[in-house]
Amino acid sequence: MSKKPSIDKEIQKREILMKDEQTTGFFYEDHITAIVNRARKEGAFDDLEGMGKPLNIDMDLQYNPEKRLQKVMKDNNILPNWVKLGKEIDVLKEELKSYTVEYNIKKTVEVINQKVFQHNLSCPPTAQRMKVKLEDVLNK
Repeated sequence: MSKKPSIDKEIQKREILMKDEQTTGFFYEDHITAIVNRARKEGAFDDLEGMGKPLNIDMDLQYNPEKRLQKVMKDNNILPNWVKLGKEIDVLKEELKSYTVEYNIKKTVEVINQKVFQHNLSCPPTAQRMKVKLEDVLNK
């Protein structure tokens, strides 16, 4: 029974609603952010300069994991896979316009449609693309 009070104290220390040290207000902090902030205060990230390029993280963002992820990715020039696939699809479509041999056209359309399928699986619904129809390309 002596363990229960110590567990309660530990839980109280890690409450989700935490008092901000710089302001008089309260803020929401999730479990992962609490771990990262604690590690930062203990100096765990101080010697990262020699280990590669550190990430630029803006700590002033409100609690919104998706928005924070997008901002960190943008600040560090990291593209989501579906954006890379979209650029590859655009390049292949431009190349397709210059082909005259039917075999090359068929193979390129197959590759484009495979990439479109992968793109549509990982992108937001509003960014989905249409597959290329072989008949449309051959009739041009």
